[in-house]
Amino acid sequence: MLFKDIIGQSGVKQHLADIVYHNRLSHALLFLGKEGSGALSIALAFAQYIVCEKVNGKSASNQQGPSLFGEVEPVEMERKFYDDACGVCPACTKATQMIHPDIHFSYPVITKKSPDKPKSTDYISDWREFIKQTPYGNVYDWLQFIGAENKQGNIPAEECNDIIRQLNLKSFESEYKILLMWMPEYLGANGNRLLKLIEEPPPNTLFILVAQSEEQILQTILSRTQLVKIPLLENSDIERALIERAVVEPEKARQVAGLSEGNYHEALQLLQHSEEDWQEMLRDWLNAILKAGPVAQVKWVEDISRLGREKQKQFLRYFNHLLEQSIRLRIMGEAYTYMPGTEKDFAERLNKIAGVGQQEAIIEQLDKASYYIERNANAKMLFHALTIKIMHIVKDKVLVSA
Repeated sequence: MLFKDIIGQSGVKQHLADIVYHNRLSHALLFLGKEGSGALSIALAFAQYIVCEKVNGKSASNQQGPSLFGEVEPVEMERKFYDDACGVCPACTKATQMIHPDIHFSYPVITKKSPDKPKSTDYISDWREFIKQTPYGNVYDWLQFIGAENKQGNIPAEECNDIIRQLNLKSFESEYKILLMWMPEYLGANGNRLLKLIEEPPPNTLFILVAQSEEQILQTILSRTQLVKIPLLENSDIERALIERAVVEPEKARQVAGLSEGNYHEALQLLQHSEEDWQEMLRDWLNAILKAGPVAQVKWVEDISRLGREKQKQFLRYFNHLLEQSIRLRIMGEAYTYMPGTEKDFAERLNKIAGVGQQEAIIEQLDKASYYIERNANAKMLFHALTIKIMHIVKDKVLVSA
C-alpha cells in the first residue's frame, strides 16, 4: 500500500517520511487513531515505505557483478527524500501483496476448536483478503470475516511467543524486520511477554502498533512506544473519496460525509443503508412519544427491533446528527449551518420541542444506546427504555442520567 492510496492525512504522511529521512525513527511506534481514520492503512503504507529500495537507497539496478553465490549485490546509492514508496521495486511488490518476508503481522484471532492454539500466521490468507477488500474495516468486520460469530477475539500467549521467535531471526531481504500489530488492546496480560523484546529489540527491529484506545493498552507497553496520533478525517476528504472511489453523487457524498464524523468506515456503512428513510422513521418515533401514546410506541419499537444491528446504529447516529445540527442552528444561525431543506425544517422543529440542555441529554442517551447495541443488547428492551427516557426528557424536562 502506498501513501497516495490513503484518504487525506497529508500531515501524518509527511511526518512519517520526515522521521525516516532524518534518521529519527524510533524502534517502537504506536499509531493511535479512531475507527475509520485510516490508521491501519497508514501503518501498512509506512511498513512498505521502510522496505522500499528506492527510499532506503538500495538497488540492484547498478550491478557491480555477482556475489559469491551468483546473486546481485545491492548497491548503496545516495539517499534522497521521497514522500512515498516507489511501488515497483521487488520489496514494494512483495509488501503490496503482504508477502514480504521481513514484514510480520499480528492481529486478534479466534479459537475454532478447543485444543487449538491459534496464531496470526494461521489466518494470514484471510488477513490478506480482508485488507484487499476492506482496508478501512474495523475489528468487528475482521472477526466476522474469519467466522467468529459470537466468539471473542484475542492475541494469545502463543502469538506472543511466535513474535519473539520471528523477530529474533535475521532479516531476509530488508535492512529492517517489522512487526505490525493491529489492535494491541486485545493483548491483555499476555503483552507482558513482549516487554523485554520491545525495550531491548534485536538490531534494526521495528514495532508498529495500531490501536484505537490508548486506555486499553498496557501502560508498560505504552511507555516504550513513540506516539503517532492519527486524526479523524476531514469531511472534504471523505466526500472526495466517496465521489472518486465509491462513485457517489456529489450531493449524497456531501451528506454522508457530514454524518460520518470523520469516520470513512462509517461513511461506507451509511452509504450501504442510504436507501432507508431515517427522517420518516424518526418523525414516527417522536410522534409516538409526544402525541400518539403507548400503543404507537410499542408498534414503533416492534418495527425497529426487526431491523439489523447496523441499521439500528445508523438510525441512532442520524438522530444524533440532527440534534447536533439543531444545536448549531440555534447557537450559530443559518449562515454557519448548511443543511438540505428537509433537514433544516426538521432541525427547527427539534429546537421548538427541546432546549439545548434537553438535546444534549438525548444525545447522551443515544450514544449509550449505540454502545449497548454493539454489545448485543436486546433491541426491544433497549428501545422501550430509550423511548421512556426521551419522553421524560422532553415532556417533563428531566435530564435522565442512567
